[in-house]
Amino acid sequence: MREFSTPLTIDLPTTGNLTDDVVTNARDHGDVVVLSKRSTANATEWLPVTAAQFHAEVVAVAKGLVAAGIEPGDRLGLMSRTRYEWTLLDYAIWFAGAVTVPIYETAATAQVQHYLGDSGAKAVVVEDAAHLAKVAACRGDLPDLNHVWSLDDNAIEVLSRLGADISDADLEERRTQAGPGDLASIVYTSGTTSEPKGCQLTHGGFEFELSVAVEELDQLFTTEGASTLLFLPLAHVFARIIQVGCIKARVRLGHAADITRLLEDFESFSPTFILAVPRVFEKVFNTASQRATADGKGKIFNAAADTAIAWSRALDGGRMPLRLKARHAVFDKLVYGTLREKLGGNCEYAVSGGAPLGERLGHFYRGIGLNVLEGYGLTETTAAVTVNLPEAQKIGTVGRPLPGTAVRVADDGELLFRGGQVFTGYWGREDATREVLSNDGWFHTGDVGEVDDEGFVRITGRKKEILVTAGGKNVAPTVLEDRLRGHALVSQCMVVGDGQPFIAALITLDAEALPAWAEQHGKSGGAAELVDDPDLLAEIQAAVDDANQAVSKAESIRKFTVLADDWTEEAGLLTPSLKLKRNVVMRELRDEVESLFAR
Repeated sequence: MREFSTPLTIDLPTTGNLTDDVVTNARDHGDVVVLSKRSTANATEWLPVTAAQFHAEVVAVAKGLVAAGIEPGDRLGLMSRTRYEWTLLDYAIWFAGAVTVPIYETAATAQVQHYLGDSGAKAVVVEDAAHLAKVAACRGDLPDLNHVWSLDDNAIEVLSRLGADISDADLEERRTQAGPGDLASIVYTSGTTSEPKGCQLTHGGFEFELSVAVEELDQLFTTEGASTLLFLPLAHVFARIIQVGCIKARVRLGHAADITRLLEDFESFSPTFILAVPRVFEKVFNTASQRATADGKGKIFNAAADTAIAWSRALDGGRMPLRLKARHAVFDKLVYGTLREKLGGNCEYAVSGGAPLGERLGHFYRGIGLNVLEGYGLTETTAAVTVNLPEAQKIGTVGRPLPGTAVRVADDGELLFRGGQVFTGYWGREDATREVLSNDGWFHTGDVGEVDDEGFVRITGRKKEILVTAGGKNVAPTVLEDRLRGHALVSQCMVVGDGQPFIAALITLDAEALPAWAEQHGKSGGAAELVDDPDLLAEIQAAVDDANQAVSKAESIRKFTVLADDWTEEAGLLTPSLKLKRNVVMRELRDEVESLFAR
């Protein structure tokens, strides 16, 4: 058993709650712009919101919730895309002494019913008519639900008017009731292997996480003019923790709901740092590569990418050859500068989480001037428990434990964590809580990994997803899948072979990359017509061969099949955070899996 801990370096508050940040900002820094709200008249214009203005809006909405009968400890659902009103409502719910229950805006009716029913929500705020219809379809099964408000039906204005008679003193009494040990949010797990469970996250857990993270990531949060544009769903704890951190540190925060216009939003907002899941970084790289190839500059881009990776590796090695340094300077003018401009021109850092990024992409982005800091955490740990820092980074790892956090590697390789950000348990599920949270505070993550002598953590797989071949070889599919998804033509993949004589893979094609590839190779038709094309299969085989270089021969992919239909959240094969629902894929594609191993 191996253990590593990082000592706590700051004093944590023993009283108060997350609303104190909003009050302090308004009192001491009222004129500072803490958020930017998109203009309704011009999508590229961002309207400033000062700390004093934000406080006034939060107070008005919170008074409306109190007037509507929301009591301390009541749960309120919040279902919307990532937008300014999400953050406004989150803090208004806390001001009213209540508990936020985030719901993904893509959630199906059955999921909406589960989140609201399981949490016993007294009210819900949704975004639009489609969300209203989902709530209406299951409201008969939600006896605790008293109120439904819609942002498209002026929920903010309605609540602000409703609370006009609530005094400041009454709201202040309500706001200050919650302490560090009180519940702030019930955030449901993605449900990749079972029904989603509600993680109980406290004000103190958020405070612990953010106090140490803001201190450690000072180059992101405390630099002059720091700003970030949130585009991940705020129902995900990863985006949520950045939201709370920005409010705490007065980092200018913006929201973007439409991923298709993200590059335009980056240009107009010009963030200094961003956060994303690995799939976003993969898509940016692949899109840039495809466009360069289409413009006849594919060889230049490939050389620039190889140079960026080599330059980053040389940084780690402590020796920078003069020829590599010169080549990097040339490509910085020809290629890297253009890529940085796509992110608004001021972005120096990115935070990646949710899944392993992979060494190649990590080195590529650092090589072009965007340092991607990879971290690790779960909903149960209020986001990150480890993170790479600008001054303490090992690409390919998820960093060292945050201050006040300890990691332990169990005898079977499972990673255990202990710290003030670990949740208090699953809502209404003492049985499930006991399975993952030991009496001495260690949380069993279900992930398998290792810790090096300096405390850097490397994730090698998911305990429940480890495949054991007929020959007894343990195979972690994550390593292979991450490498495969890095190829431009690959959208999703799943490695299979549990109990089989060898390892195989199911692969889907990227709908955006396929047409460009087909045109370059003189092909016609879509995925259905090209899945058996010899040239395409050769391209995928090359990607498989590359992935196999990361594992031993016994763990390598021997066979694969390319599928015509991609896996989507709408089809029920991915979670909202784009994680594979392996059990669903195995059930839906049983015949395809069996055919891979047919003699």
